[in-house]
Amino acid sequence: MSLQDTIDRYPTVIDALRANPGGHPFPYPLWWTSWRDEQHAWAETAILFNQSFHMSDLFISGPDTLKLLSDTSVNRFDNFATGRAKQYVAVNEEGYLVGDSILVKLSDDLVTLAGFEYSLNWLQYHAQRGGYDVSFEREQNSDGSPHSKRLYRYEIEGPLAWQILQKAAGTPLEHIKFFHVGEITIAGRTVKALNHTMGGVPGQESTGLELFGPEEDTEAVVNAILDAGQEYGLKRGGALSYASTTAESGWVGGIVPAIYTSPSLADYRRWLPDGALENFNLGFTWGSYDPDSIEGYYLTPWDLGYGHIIKFDHEFIGRDALQKLADAPARQKAWLVWNEEDTRRVLADGELGTGPDAPKLLPWPMSPSWDRIELGGELVGFTQLSGFTVNLRGWVSVGSIATEHAVDGTEVELVWGDSDGGAGNPMTEPHTATRIRATVRLSSPIVR
Repeated sequence: MSLQDTIDRYPTVIDALRANPGGHPFPYPLWWTSWRDEQHAWAETAILFNQSFHMSDLFISGPDTLKLLSDTSVNRFDNFATGRAKQYVAVNEEGYLVGDSILVKLSDDLVTLAGFEYSLNWLQYHAQRGGYDVSFEREQNSDGSPHSKRLYRYEIEGPLAWQILQKAAGTPLEHIKFFHVGEITIAGRTVKALNHTMGGVPGQESTGLELFGPEEDTEAVVNAILDAGQEYGLKRGGALSYASTTAESGWVGGIVPAIYTSPSLADYRRWLPDGALENFNLGFTWGSYDPDSIEGYYLTPWDLGYGHIIKFDHEFIGRDALQKLADAPARQKAWLVWNEEDTRRVLADGELGTGPDAPKLLPWPMSPSWDRIELGGELVGFTQLSGFTVNLRGWVSVGSIATEHAVDGTEVELVWGDSDGGAGNPMTEPHTATRIRATVRLSSPIVR
């Protein structure tokens, strides 16, 4: 059975996905103290997240590695040296997103790609069909319980993270540039450190480092960091607070990959097994936004703030389509800060109300939700996620809004609730959609 076989059993692709709900596994404790306490830590002290098991890893080597990466993504690679990282972004021939992942060049002949499986599948398919001289080693994410993997991955985040690492290392550390990889010696082990941010604010000095190394070093390295962090108020982060970092950083991981309808991708859909992640609805097709076809969920790089990554200095899949959109992209990424009065109303009516007349409950602290953004009753965009953080003391959504309305301070309305009142969503209760006033922000509303 292939993805195409599954799709063919249903009237529409949306029907197929909604009939096959799934979840992306997070095999970690929900919290170590409380998710609120952990959110506060990445803003005021520091937090340590385990990232070892929920992402899939693809190790690529061989003489055609950089050619494969360049041919299949919008990124440039003439500057991709050992110890550098990129946000690998792949689009289909029409310019719509297939997937994105973190790409790191570990050595002259080895790179690693980590994240959702969408881009990993895309790369392996094109390598096989295109006859590229590359080799793959793939490690799947955990389906529930942690399992042995080649590398551990931990993220330390927060204003005191660097001080904690210096204490753990027992020596001053040199600054690591953004999206560069450095080395730190902790507990006698060499630790790779990638400078990027999760709970931090894009555009500000990064407060985060992704630490990785051989799995057998995990216990010694983690214990040394925890010991060093005690006097600084370091917290361990659980699954709930980890997911809620996206409300502040604005990173949208859960997309609908644009692979379901293009005739040119029929072979790809037959290549993907029915157990592939692309065959499951991860909650990304529920909410008040309810397009007529799956194409209504497709996104361009500008929708997620990736426009600056696109480089037209090389040939790649989707290049011509993106060039036509480049001068006037239809939408761009924005945050929506919820009106406090409306938020209080939805909280009270949702928690205390009963029956289908009550609004949809607010999922603490974060949930993927495709909801309509309206201005004067007209659709001008949609959200991809909504969440709460104690650092904001309120609710915020991250979404894509029409470029002409992407102005700081624009007042819009968010339609909160599923289009069918929750009838088709097994993860929510019967409810009535309601409107929430919100203010557009083009950068994270969290200011350190």
